[in-house]
Amino acid sequence: MNEQRKALWIKNSVIGGELDARECEVLSALMEERELADRELLVTEGDVDDSLFLLAEGDLAVSNTIDGAEVAVYLMSPGECAGTRAFVDRTPRKATLRAVGEATVLVLKPDRFETLLDSDPRLVYKVMRALFRATHNNLMRMDQENAELTKYITKTGGRY
Repeated sequence: MNEQRKALWIKNSVIGGELDARECEVLSALMEERELADRELLVTEGDVDDSLFLLAEGDLAVSNTIDGAEVAVYLMSPGECAGTRAFVDRTPRKATLRAVGEATVLVLKPDRFETLLDSDPRLVYKVMRALFRATHNNLMRMDQENAELTKYITKTGGRY
C-alpha cells in the first residue's frame, strides 16, 4: 500500500506528468519517504546533499541566509520538487528547506536513480525532461517577480 501511495504522489507531481503507472511504481521503489514535524529542517543551505526532494504533503519553506538570518523566499506546495541543481550537479545546497506544519517528502538519491540508466532509459529521460521543465518554470517565475520589482522601484523612485 505504501508504494501505491508513493506512486500516486509521483504521478500528481511535476515529474509525473508523462509517466505511466508502471513508471511511477518503478520510481517510487527508489524513493525514501520522510515525515517532517512542524519547523523541522530537511536540508540546510551549504549542505553537501545531492538528494532530489519531492514534496508529497504539507508545505516547505525555501529560505536563504541573509545578513545572518534565515529569510523565506518561497513556499513550496505538494507536487513540487526541490534540489534539482544539487541532484544533477552534486553541488552544495543553495537554500534551506524547512517544514511549515507537518510534511511528507519523497527523497531520491542520484545513485539510486542512475540504476535505471540501463534498465529503463526512457523513464530516466522523462524524469530529467520534467526536472528541466520545472527548473525553467522556476526561472520564468523569478524573472517575472524581478520585472515586477524593477517596475515598482522605477515607478516609486526607489522609495518604500
